This record gives sequence, structure tokens and C-alpha cells, in this order.
Amino acid sequence: MCCAVSGVNTRRRHFYKRKYKMGEIKKINHVAIVVDSIESALPFWQDAFGLELHHIEEVPSQHSKVAFFPLGDSEVELVEPTNKESGLARYLETRGPGIHHLCFEVQGIEAVMTSLKEKGVRLINETPQVLPGRKMAFVHPKSTGGVLIELYELTPGTIGGD
Repeated sequence: MCCAVSGVNTRRRHFYKRKYKMGEIKKINHVAIVVDSIESALPFWQDAFGLELHHIEEVPSQHSKVAFFPLGDSEVELVEPTNKESGLARYLETRGPGIHHLCFEVQGIEAVMTSLKEKGVRLINETPQVLPGRKMAFVHPKSTGGVLIELYELTPGTIGGD
């Protein structure tokens, strides 16, 4: 029984790799958690779980401030809105603190987006947003069963990039 389950998982992994031949989902890059205040949330993540804060940065294009906690090959990110009129602030107001989005690191973001569009998946961004060291786009939660998904590609010259 154990081997059969293992074989199914192996086949499933190969199936997904083939699906994104032109663009590939590599890993979960981060899980973003929206909070009212990073300063108020830090003690829980640092004291209860012992996570080490790497840094906090402002992300003006997303009207947010983000705290980064590396965890293995991915990160937990605490995200605080910096503009009361932003989508993130409206999300926090409506749903309260909690998981905001799941981020997949991809190779070939444009190809992944094209493949998703061809399958009828609704995207929030029609083209990737280009930021220093990365490209990113969001998949609409109405196409994913309620989960906001970020597609994220490191660009050349960044740590972890080509």
C-alpha cells in the first residue's frame, strides 16, 4: 500500500511538471499573512515559533510593509497595509487578520500565465508587474476556490535568480 501511494505521488509530480513545460512552478516561495500591525504581530512569530526576522521593507507598489521570516526554502511574510484605501486594507477590514495569499515561485511567469489563461483561469494581472529583482502577478481567488495566488519569478542578478 505504501509503495502504491508513493507511486501515485511520483506520477502526479511528473504530470504537473509536464503541464508547465514552457513555464514551471518551482516551489512555494512564501505564505503571506495580513496583519493590522507588524510590530504587534512580531512577538508571536518570534517568541512562540522562534522564527528569526530577516528584515522589514516597504513595498510602495503594493501599499504595504512586509516582515520576512525565512523558513527552510521558503518564507512566512507578515503584510501590513500602509494605505487605508488599498485592496489589502479592504481585505483586512472585511476578513480580518490571517492568511492573505500563497505564492508560487515560477520559471517563465509569462508562459505560466498564458497556460492558465488558456485553461480559463481568471488572472488579476494581465501582464506581470516588474519590480527590482522579480516579476509578479496574481491569480484571482474566484478561479482557485477562494485562494489568492501570487506567481513570482526571480529575475537575473538577484539572490536565487539566474
